[in-house]
Amino acid sequence: MMLRRFRWIRNPSNPVLPPQPDSKNDSTRCMNPFVVQVGNEYRMYYSGGDAQGHHRICLATSSIDRPTEFKRHGVVLGLGGNGAFDAHWLALPCVHRFGDRWHLYYSGHEGTDLGLQSFPGIGLAVSDDGIHFERHSSEPVITGDQTVEFPNNRGVAGGGTVLEDAMPNGTVRYRMYYTLSIGKKNPDVRIAQEKHCAVCHSMDGIHWTDHRLIMSPRRKVANEDIAVAAPFVWRDGDLYRMLYCGIGTRWGYYSISQAVSEDGYEWHRGEGDENLVITPDPASSWESEMVEYPCLIQERDRLRLFYCGNGYGSTGIGTAVTETTD
Repeated sequence: MMLRRFRWIRNPSNPVLPPQPDSKNDSTRCMNPFVVQVGNEYRMYYSGGDAQGHHRICLATSSIDRPTEFKRHGVVLGLGGNGAFDAHWLALPCVHRFGDRWHLYYSGHEGTDLGLQSFPGIGLAVSDDGIHFERHSSEPVITGDQTVEFPNNRGVAGGGTVLEDAMPNGTVRYRMYYTLSIGKKNPDVRIAQEKHCAVCHSMDGIHWTDHRLIMSPRRKVANEDIAVAAPFVWRDGDLYRMLYCGIGTRWGYYSISQAVSEDGYEWHRGEGDENLVITPDPASSWESEMVEYPCLIQERDRLRLFYCGNGYGSTGIGTAVTETTD
């Protein structure tokens, strides 16, 4: 297995979706892009932050021929009720079509002051058209206490993808990659921001079982010795490839790296930091501190990446492309 030598070209018009100061939906933050192609259109689902500190799932669209010119359509899923797991924030959307229905998975923040443990579940909303969503339930469909390694953990986040596995009996099994948020409030960022990558499985997109830890921080690699998160996984021939975020003591914030696998469970990251894909750019006003939350789209002979910049999206969402890769 080999890591691919990505050569990314960042778009000079970045950020392509910055916060709008006069907006009631995304005046302070545009983060967590998840982009799907529907016909000749890109649909970008993202988390928009308002002036009161709440975040909701919003939608913006563009032509596939003009992927830097997005039109905003506002909120597609609002806050949960008082006391709900998603009463304060909705973040990290992941959208997948199950037959004729669209599933929107998202991470909820309940509004408590428990650091990463204030994100107690991944919720599900459904839609017939991928635009108008309704909650499947007021309760999360995934919680953070499902892995053998961390049975008493509470924090969990999305930031991943859903893949389909063809089973021998002709059915489809789904696997979802997600982020397990282990960190607890602590002055030490290595404790407060600890995250791991995990995967779970489902036959219907509602009931998720067989949760497995697949990637953890590497304590001797300075760009990901604190956390690994947001695993965006896709198939590349007989291999699985992943872009993910690492938090490390090298920058103190996120950078984007890659990994490769034969089965989607055991991942190869190379030696040291040779798998770094995109790093913060000190010369850039919008991504000088961090780059994070990758989402990948295949465009003819190249790949397109959407990702966030400084402040977990406080400067917005940008894009980059690569020509045909090795």
